Formats: sequence, C-alpha cells, structure tokens
Amino acid sequence: MRILGVGLGTALALLLSVLPASGEPGSTPVFVSILPLKTFVEKVGGSRVEVSVMVPPGASPHTYEPKPSQMVALSRAGLYFAIGVPFEDVWLKRFASSNPRMKIVHTEDGVERIPMEAHHDHDEEDGQEAAGKKNREPADRHGVMDPHVWLSPPNVKIIAANISSALVEMDPAHRNLYEVNCRKFIQEVDRLHAELKNLFAGKEGLKFMVFHPSWGYFAKAYGLKQVPVELEGKEPKPAQLMALIGQAKKEGIKVVFVQPQFSTRSAETIAKAIGGRVVFADPLSPEWAGSLKEQAAKFAAALR
Repeated sequence: MRILGVGLGTALALLLSVLPASGEPGSTPVFVSILPLKTFVEKVGGSRVEVSVMVPPGASPHTYEPKPSQMVALSRAGLYFAIGVPFEDVWLKRFASSNPRMKIVHTEDGVERIPMEAHHDHDEEDGQEAAGKKNREPADRHGVMDPHVWLSPPNVKIIAANISSALVEMDPAHRNLYEVNCRKFIQEVDRLHAELKNLFAGKEGLKFMVFHPSWGYFAKAYGLKQVPVELEGKEPKPAQLMALIGQAKKEGIKVVFVQPQFSTRSAETIAKAIGGRVVFADPLSPEWAGSLKEQAAKFAAALR
C-alpha cells in the first residue's frame, strides 16, 4: 500500500503540472508549449492566467502531436505562448487556424540564437567524402538552431519581458500587476544566475558529455562546453561511438548526461567503455529554478 501511495502521489504531481492553475474570476485561459514556460507565465501572470501545457511530462517537444482534446481546449485560449521548439514549426499555423482570436506570442523573440552542436568526429569518413562533408559543415550544422533557450537565465529574462508585454497588451487594466511580477521574477533569475556563475568560477572551458545537445545556452552562459553524442535525433554510428569513447577517455569524462525523453542505449555504451555512469538531466522540468540549480551541481561535479 505504501508503494501504491507513492506511485499515486507521483502521478498526481505530474498531472497537476500540466493542468491549468485556478485563476481568479475573469482570468484568461492561455496555452504554453512546454512545462518550464508554464512556470514563467504563472510567475508573471499570477492568478490572472489559467495556464495549460501542450507537451506533457515524458513527451518530446521535437516530435509531439497535440491530442484532439487539447485542440478543443485551445479554442478557449486568449494567448498561446510559443518558445521555438520543433513541433511548433508544424503546429502553430494549425493552432492559429483553429482559433483565429488567439494571439500567438513568440517568447523567444530577442534571444540571440546559437546553432545546435555536433561532435566534430560525427562526420569523419574515409577519403574525399570526409573532406567534402567537413567543407560543408557551416551550412549543414549552422542551419539547425538550438531551441533550448530557456536553459540560460539571461535568456529567461528576455522571455519574461516578452510574456509581460503580451499580457499587458491583452489586459491593460492589470498592467501594474504584470510589470511588478515580471520585475520580481527577473530579480529571482538574476540571483540564480549569480549563484551559478559563482559555482562555475574557474571552470571555464571545461567539458561535459550529453546525449542530446540540449545544454548549449547553459554552457555558453557559464563558459562551459557540451560534448554531444547525437544530433537531430540520430544516434552515432559505431565508428563515431568509438571516437566519442576515445575523446571521453582522453579528457577524463566519467559521466554521460541523458535527457529522460531520449534513449539511453548509446550513452550506456559510452559510460561502460569509460568506466563511468549515466546521469539523467531533464531540461523540461516544471520546477525551473530548482531543477537548473540541481543540474548545475551535477555538471560541476562531473567537469574535468
């Protein structure tokens, strides 16, 4: 019975993370793409917004397809807060068509985007073919921009300001509430950023290995370097896997970080070969600040 109780408690917590918070009378139903964005909108909007999440816990924002029930709920929303994750490329136009009265807000506007990173050995093959691929590297790789903007506190300040502006435009009678909430949230983000900068002081240039390259903006914010195992959902080929194992051994890497939404197979192969271990790193936790602080401590402990 105790095990059953724990399981039900966990399930309830996950369910509550995607359900809208109960707002005050006259509050506006809004949708967001991912769980961290729900946290940001609630920080700024307070009880004036009822927030629903499109991508539920355990699902990937790279490939998610909304359920019919979500499309029905979307018809009630006044705002949709997007953040530039891949499933939006296909679905935002459909969302707009299904609810023409709903405004779509691109909360990532103003964030300096960076390209997704790939391990430099992933394209190594024999002879001229390898040389040709290396010559094409900027066009091939830099055309895929990293969508994980919310993992950098400086970026979240921009996201919060965009949320505040959208809410003020929709509900100008409560401008002061949104702007005060936004300033308070930005102060919280600044304190977190300062704490993480102190944590990584003196570790600039050090590397950590991740299966999916979700942590590029985080790494940039603190002078670190992520070493990705895969790119765009593709696991490494045997030769590429060997190259990664060799790099990990050379640089003393003993931890491979894996996002819960992805397979751990390649990461476990590398970890076994280097005498290391696999550690989960969830970029989609609804507990944004606490999760980022916890993950930062894991990275700091693993850096070599």
